[in-house]
Amino acid sequence: MTDGSPDAAPHVYSVSEVLAGLRGMLEDRVGRLWVAGEISNLRRYPSGHTYFTLKDSGAQLRAVLFRGNARRVAFEPEDGLEVLAWGDLTVYETRGELQLVVQALEPRGQGALQLAFEQLRRRLETEGLFDPSRKRPPPARPGCVGIVTSPRAAALRDVVQVSGRRFPSIPLLLAPARVQGAGAAEELAAALALLDAREEVDVVLLVRGGGSLEDLQAFNSEVVARAVAACETPVVCGVGHEVDVTIADLVADVRAPTPSAAAAEVLPDREALAQTLARDAARLRAGIERVLERARADLRTEQGALQVQAPTARLAAQRERLVRLARALAREARARSERGRAQLGAAAGRLESLSPLAVLGRGYAIARRARDGAIVRRAGEVAPGDALAIRVSEGEIEADVRAVRPPRNG
Repeated sequence: MTDGSPDAAPHVYSVSEVLAGLRGMLEDRVGRLWVAGEISNLRRYPSGHTYFTLKDSGAQLRAVLFRGNARRVAFEPEDGLEVLAWGDLTVYETRGELQLVVQALEPRGQGALQLAFEQLRRRLETEGLFDPSRKRPPPARPGCVGIVTSPRAAALRDVVQVSGRRFPSIPLLLAPARVQGAGAAEELAAALALLDAREEVDVVLLVRGGGSLEDLQAFNSEVVARAVAACETPVVCGVGHEVDVTIADLVADVRAPTPSAAAAEVLPDREALAQTLARDAARLRAGIERVLERARADLRTEQGALQVQAPTARLAAQRERLVRLARALAREARARSERGRAQLGAAAGRLESLSPLAVLGRGYAIARRARDGAIVRRAGEVAPGDALAIRVSEGEIEADVRAVRPPRNG
């Protein structure tokens, strides 16, 4: 640069002076501005700073998002994303490059919170945090219900009202936490961990009323999502109205459309339970009565069989059999006696017909020798002078043999 005179000695600037002057000119005359472009060559460093390039179809501009400003960006910058960057246009003197120091960053065409929601949803879904297989049903009748919400929230009143109506004897344990604003996500995560460590808590309700996407931002945060996933106790999430769906809803074991619905999900209805118990008791009584009736029938059958086999029954049966046999024996004895008498009569008749006395009765006599009593059958068995005893039908005659004559022939 010169003072305008061709003969004047030129002023020579160093590179640093040129770039410093250019930086000052840009900062003074241009200041902060909005720049639209597509992110490319994005790099994040452990320091928390993020470097990238903003480009369009004809040019590109280097940009830096320092750690302090990066914390205020609701979404994750990524390559290919169209953004609006608001920042200071300056010169990075070390490399002599034009650079935009970004103060704020917004996605172009959609809200930053909605983009952050979609980015986190895709990432957690890829990790499997929404997988139905990892979700657990809440207990049918919990011993204690934990609640994470603001103590001043309408959601807490809704839960208490549902509890009083459905099953007031189940205790409720509140872990208070802010539900929106700076630090709310961390408080919600800490409250979840606190209740999860309590042995008496069987299920946790994470609830709050409806609101805008900004109001529900804590429930769309990664820290709350991972706190819900880390809970060993089943978590039922009831955030907002029925149309509201948060990241916490997707990670929770059960998603309820409202805080009241979340309470109804875990608190049994005592009236319905009483009706169910009454029906079950009636069915149980009927079943017991059927079992008892079958047992009574079996008992009667067994008693009948036992009575048949009992000693008294067997003795009675034997006694009856003995009576029958005695009667049969008596009948048989009478029959045999009658047959015996008949046979005896017949034999007596036959004997009578064969009896010598019967012959004597017909006029015959039996002669016996007096000396020896022998029956005289032939005339030659006696001699004259022998004494005889002659038996006739009625009485006996003593006689002496005077003569013996041989039989006459013809």
